[in-house]
Amino acid sequence: MSTQLRQIVGELEAMADPQCVAGLARYGVRPKKILGISITKLMEIEKRTGKNHDLAIELWRTGIHDARLLACLIDDPRRVTEAQMEKWVRDFDSWVICDGCCGHLFDRTPFAYQKADEWSRRKEEYVKRAGFVLMACLAVHDKKADDEVFLEFLQMIRRGSNDERNYVRKAVNWALRTIGKRNLRLHAEAIKTGERIRKLDSKAAKWIASDALRELRSEEVMSRLKKRRLKSLH
Repeated sequence: MSTQLRQIVGELEAMADPQCVAGLARYGVRPKKILGISITKLMEIEKRTGKNHDLAIELWRTGIHDARLLACLIDDPRRVTEAQMEKWVRDFDSWVICDGCCGHLFDRTPFAYQKADEWSRRKEEYVKRAGFVLMACLAVHDKKADDEVFLEFLQMIRRGSNDERNYVRKAVNWALRTIGKRNLRLHAEAIKTGERIRKLDSKAAKWIASDALRELRSEEVMSRLKKRRLKSLH
């Protein structure tokens, strides 16, 4: 263990919050090692530390939930390898670490689109969730991506919409809603996808579609997309 890692782990342990741990447990977050440190406090450490790939690897190896979240914040996406992504995704043991890792790190790597496709086809619950979480995060963060990649994602979303596992179906729903809110063209295609999904003989599919369609057809979403369209024309 390096001196810097020892110092940071000591700092994390000093901030341990049992009440936060109990609160997370009520939301299904029960990793073996967890200290209960808020993302805000972890971001404060990130600001002091800066990007540090080697330290991120060390933090992940501790197996501590909070240290792993910090690893996702400080790692340099330019240095993340495909092998690292495969190793880390197999370690996911909660939706928090899955979403945190995908939304702060993995979606910024050169492998993000490839892994969204590959992982959405996998059987492991958190790996499959990660595939759809990546789709949702890329729809928000990658402003320059062409519509075509998200049209392909919509096909993957339809394919994965009959998975009854809670953490998977919620991620599928998230991806569908987020892609549909990207622009008017993708909104129309997401609506079509939602209607097709709703016709499937699956409770998960019907919930995914009904919930997504409700939001995508809301006045708030439609108004926002029309304003964005008008702004792009000027």
